[in-house]
Amino acid sequence: MAREQVRVIGFSTAEPAAVWAIARDFCGLWHPLIATMVAERDAQGHLIRAFTAKGEGKTYRERLTYFSDTDMTLAYTHVEGIEGAEHYDARLSVSRAEKGGSAILMSASLSARADRARDIAAGTEAIFNDAVAALAAAAEAGAPHIPVDALPEAAPIHTRMIDDLPLLALDLTPEKDGPLCLFLHGIGGARQNWQRQLAAIGQQTRAAALDLRGYGDSTLGPKQSTVDDYCADILRVAEVLGADKLILVGLSYGSWIATSFAMRHPDRLAGLVLSGGCTGMSEAGASEREAFRVSREVPLNAGQVPADFAPAVVNVIAGPNANAEVRAELLASMAAIPASTYRDALICFTNPLEKFDFARLTMPVLMMTGEFDRLAPPAEIRGVAERIFDASNTPDVQFEVIPGVGHVCNVEGAEAYTRHLQRFVARLTA
Repeated sequence: MAREQVRVIGFSTAEPAAVWAIARDFCGLWHPLIATMVAERDAQGHLIRAFTAKGEGKTYRERLTYFSDTDMTLAYTHVEGIEGAEHYDARLSVSRAEKGGSAILMSASLSARADRARDIAAGTEAIFNDAVAALAAAAEAGAPHIPVDALPEAAPIHTRMIDDLPLLALDLTPEKDGPLCLFLHGIGGARQNWQRQLAAIGQQTRAAALDLRGYGDSTLGPKQSTVDDYCADILRVAEVLGADKLILVGLSYGSWIATSFAMRHPDRLAGLVLSGGCTGMSEAGASEREAFRVSREVPLNAGQVPADFAPAVVNVIAGPNANAEVRAELLASMAAIPASTYRDALICFTNPLEKFDFARLTMPVLMMTGEFDRLAPPAEIRGVAERIFDASNTPDVQFEVIPGVGHVCNVEGAEAYTRHLQRFVARLTA
C-alpha cells in the first residue's frame, strides 16, 4: 500500500461564521460535483452520507468522525466507493484569516494500492479545490440564514420511585419509542438540575433524571458506594423502564459515572454525553487522589455539612457572569446534600476501579464544557475528545464549548447546552 497526503487551503472575504454555516452541513448539497445526497446511520448510530457524483452512477459513502461548531471543524472517513483505497481520512476547518475574512482548510490522509494512490490523491486535490471555491463563493454571495432550533414545548414530567434497596428517585417523561435518555448529576447536584433538558429532550425520546445514591429522594446503600454500584443502578433503571438502549448524559461526577458505565456496557449505549469532565480521578495518582479527598473532608470532619460550605463551592463552579437565579439554584442543590452522602461520593470518586480504555467507546460521543469552567477547562476537555477520537476504531466525537458559563454548564448555559443536546439526540433517534 502507498500513502499520500493532500492539503488545500483557500480564502474567502466572508466571515468564518458565514462559511461554516454552509460547511457544517455534512449531508448538504453545497459541493458542485454532488448530484444526490442521503443521510444514513450505521448499526452503531454513526452518521453516514451516501452520495452520487454528477456524471457517475456509483454511490460513495463517508462517515462523520469528528464535529465541532465551537472549533468550526469536521472530519470524516471513507466507507465505500473509492476503488483501491484502504484508508481515507479527511478534515475540513474554517478559521479567521490573518488579514480578515476566512481561511478554509481541507486535508486528507490516505493509503491505497500502489497503482491507485496518486490518482486518488490527485482526484482528492481537485475535489477539495472545487469545495473551497464553492464554499467561498456561496458565503460571499450572502450568508444563509442560520436557523436557530426552536426549543420544543415542555414534555410533562412526573416523579417515580424505584422500590428496592437503595431506593432510587427519578424525574421522568412519558413513554416514547427510542432509547432512554438518562441524566446523571454532579457531586454537588441533584436530579432537579436537569429540568430544562428533560422538558426538551422528552419531546424527542423518553428522558429521565436520576438522583444518585443518597441524593434527593434516593437512599444510600448498606455499604460504601463504588462505581460498580452506580452502574448497577443504571441497569436497574433501564430494566424497570424497559429500555434496551440508553443515551447517558452526565455532568462532572455524573460524566465519570457515565464513562465508567460505557466501559462496562458499550453495547447498551446509543450515545454518550459528557459535560464538565470525563476522567475524574481515574488518571490521578494515589497521592493526588488522597489529597483531593482529605482536603474536601476537612470541613466534614470539623462537623460541618455541605450547606455550611456551599457558598464557597458556588464561587468556584459558577461562571463570572452567573446571575442571582443561577447561583441560587446551585447553592440550593449543594446545600441539600447530607454530609453522609457527600462523604460517600468523595470516597467513591477518589477510589476509581480502573483507568479508562477509550477504545471501548464505540458509540457517538458529545463532549461539552463551559468557557469559564475551572474544574474542566475547554483545553482539557478538547484534549480528552481528541484522545477518544484517536483511540476509537470507529470515532464519532463532537466537542463544544458553552460560551460565558462555568462548571455546571447545563444550568448556567441551559439554552445553548440544550440545543447541542437536541441535535445530538435527533441524530440518534431519526
